[in-house]
Parts: sequence; structure tokens; C-alpha cells
Amino acid sequence: MGNRFQVSDHFTAGAQYIGGRLRPGTADEDHSVVDPATGESVYTYRLASAGDVDDAVAAAKAAFPDWAGATPGERSDALHRFAGVLAERAEDLARAESLQCGKPIRLTTEFDVPGTVDNTAFFAGAARHLQGQSAGEYSGDHTSYVRREPIGVVGSIAPWNYPLQMAAWKILPAIAAGNTIVLKPAELTPLTSLMFAQAATDAGIPDGVVNIVTGAGRVAGEHLVGHPDVAMTSFTGSTPVGKRVAEIATRTVKRIHLELGGKAPFVVFDDADLEAAAHGAVAASLINSGQDCTAATRAYVQRPLFDAFVERVAELMETVRLGAPADPATDLGPLISHAQRDRVAGFVDRARGYATVVTGGSTPGGELEKGAYYRPTLITGAPQDSEVVQSEIFGPVLVALPFDGDDEGIRLANDTPYGLAASAWSRDVYRANRATREIKAGCVWVNDHIPIISEMPHGGYKSSGFGKDMSAYSFEEYTQVKHVMFDNTAVAAKDWHRTIFGDR
Repeated sequence: MGNRFQVSDHFTAGAQYIGGRLRPGTADEDHSVVDPATGESVYTYRLASAGDVDDAVAAAKAAFPDWAGATPGERSDALHRFAGVLAERAEDLARAESLQCGKPIRLTTEFDVPGTVDNTAFFAGAARHLQGQSAGEYSGDHTSYVRREPIGVVGSIAPWNYPLQMAAWKILPAIAAGNTIVLKPAELTPLTSLMFAQAATDAGIPDGVVNIVTGAGRVAGEHLVGHPDVAMTSFTGSTPVGKRVAEIATRTVKRIHLELGGKAPFVVFDDADLEAAAHGAVAASLINSGQDCTAATRAYVQRPLFDAFVERVAELMETVRLGAPADPATDLGPLISHAQRDRVAGFVDRARGYATVVTGGSTPGGELEKGAYYRPTLITGAPQDSEVVQSEIFGPVLVALPFDGDDEGIRLANDTPYGLAASAWSRDVYRANRATREIKAGCVWVNDHIPIISEMPHGGYKSSGFGKDMSAYSFEEYTQVKHVMFDNTAVAAKDWHRTIFGDR
């Protein structure tokens, strides 16, 4: 598994996947996929133009009638085959994801790829459960029922932090419900999205059902969101860009699904298992180098445990192994780019003026100097209204703050614009249950932080957006509801006419 992924073995025809085949883009600009561990370009491709987006939407539109008309069993069978193809290609997918993102190979092998295969298998099953409401006589001599129908062409935009899993979260519920899709992955990380689309074709999913356009957000992304033949837009990314997506989508009155930023609180009450909480905080704040919208970023620790928690977290952070992503011994890889590393460093450097950097807060030297690496960082003493507490840093940085009573801990947890995820740590079931009720977030873990499963929904409150990924809730979002009513007597229409117009 340590061998380097050979891009040339998979990509020779460009980074657009339209109508079942790879092809070059037609924009006037090239873009390079850069290995963030070395700063070296591994693949250069031509970006998608608005014309490429038009072609992809046209392919999806042409494929829609037949795919929407397939039986749930036929779509389910195709998705089961799709899951099998992905499982067969797991090693290449794990290597490609590691290369383009800088993720440790252990993370892509044990988390990203298995999660994607499992998600595919889940939606293969879900495809057989596109159910409306059972028939009933709700109005005199009429029988009513509800149909759930596919929406049409879905235009989705995915981020760079989990490109393979985000492609799955966007594509699978959409096509399981009978829609077709055009996905725009991030320009930095298109490789596994393209491999995912190729696997769909190889599994027998018809050409045009899954299309990929890799282009700049200001060109391909905005054109996709505003396209009149796109019936729904799903976007995962930052809150400011999400607002822009919503603005464009409303011009054509299309359905919108937004999974946006997060600033997850990690609330440790004074009866918590300290060792479990400290280990949990390190894992949850550093997963994917902290580039995770559900990552623990704000640890609120009740004062009796605060000093011991800070000391133990700092100790554990200092044992984290930074290294080459392809090395199975590596715990933490680089950030996605040098620009992102510098952004994270800027937050930490500014915090030195009003807070204490307990550990980390620097870039490593030596063999890692060329990569976008940043050491695991713990900060204390930051005011609640400071930027490291309120803003999404998206890096390996945890801020720890003390609180006194339970009311204060929950109030502080809710005191940001975000509401994607949170966790509460306590041995007291009543205390923990109160936290799950009162913390305003789409997911609240108890005595854990970060695990997700295909059967349960993922999505946020407040400025973290709306709509759900994964689960049956996600599946239903990619459908539209139709009410059908039958006159069982063949005379009801005459009765309505008489009621409205009298006897004529």
C-alpha cells in the first residue's frame, strides 16, 4: 500500500467525464493537481468551460427519462454492482485520495474508501424503498395517495477535504432516486471523483447518469448552479460560498441543499472520563489535519478538569507522527496546500497577541519542509469573541476554554453562528441527555466525536446550512412529492360543478 499512485495509469484524456467518457476541458486555463506533501505537480489538465457544463447537463438531461423510468430494482442492482467495482478498486482509490489530498494512507484505507463502498451499498438498498403514502379516502368518494418522483438533473459541487466521500454523498442518493447528476469537484482534487464516475460506468450505470466537470467555481460552478435545466443544487463548502450558491440558485427557483461550515464544540463536564476525553479531543481535532467541518475545534472543559485536560492533550499532541502520507506509520499529513497552511498559521500567529499557544503553532523542518505541514496546535486563554473561537480555521488547531456551571458550558457551545456537530462528555446520563437537547447542532455525540454511519443523517443547523447527507433523509431530499387523487364514483366532478356553478 505504500507504493505511489501512478496518475498516468488512469488519466490520459483530461479531467471531464461527460456522457460516459473522459475528455479534456475547453477553458483557456490549465490547472495542476499538486501533491501537498511535496509541492510537486502530479497531473495537469485543462479546466472545464461553461460550454463543457452545457454538454454535461445535456448528457444528464438526455439520460434522465430512461434512468428515471427504470424500476427501483433495476437501479438497486446497478448500485450493488457499483459497490462491487469500488471494492475491487479500493487500493487504487485509497492511493489516489492520499496523493491528491495529503491524507495518511491509513486514513484513506480504513476510513475514506470503506465508507464510500458502504455508502454505495446503503443506497443500493435504499433505491428499493422510494415510497409514497398509502392510499386512503380522505375526501368523500375520492382516493388519494402520494408519489415520490425524481426531480431531474441535479447539479452538485463538492469540496477538496473529502473528495471521494463527498462525490459519493452527492451522487448516490441522487441517482438511487432516479435523478441524473453533474458534479463539480474541487479543482485541487478531481482524481477520485473521476475514478468514481468511471466505476459507475463500468458497473453498468448508463452513460450520462453520472457526469463530472472539473472547473473553476466562478466559471463552471456558477454556470452549473444557474443552469435552467438543472432542477436541484447541492453544495458542500464554506458558508460565504454557500450564500453565493443560494443567491444564484434562487434565480431559477431550484431546490437547494447546503452543507456548510462548522465550529464544533467539545464539551467536557467535570464527571467525564478524563483520559477518554483527552484522547477523543486529539483524534477529533486532528482528523484529516483538522480539515473537517465536524472536527472538534472548541474544547469547553469544566474548571475542575481543565488544567489536567490541557496537560494531557498537549502530551498526546506531541506524540503525533507527521510524515509522508504513503507511510502507514504516519498519523498526520500535510494540509491541502501551502496557501491553506499559511492561512492556518495566520490564525495562530494572531492569537499569540491575546492567548497562549501551549504546543505546536509551527511548521516542521527537515524532510517535511517542502510540504504543507503544520504541527498539532493547542491554544488556551482566548476570549470567547476572538477569531480562533468564532471562525472556522480548518487546520490542526484546538482551542481549550474553561467553564463553571452546566448552563455556561451549553451557552458557550451554542455561541457561534455554526451548528453542524458537537459532543458532550459525561458519565451522567441525565446531564448528557440535556446537552443533546440543548446544543444546537445537527449531530451531538456523547462520549465520542467524529464517527458517522450511512444509516444516519449528516447536516447542520444555523449557518452550517440545511438538508441532510446519507441516510433515508438524504434519499428523500432528492425526490419531489406528488399528490394523486381518484374520483371513485365517476359523478364527483358533476357534484363539484353543481356546488360551484349551480344546476345547469
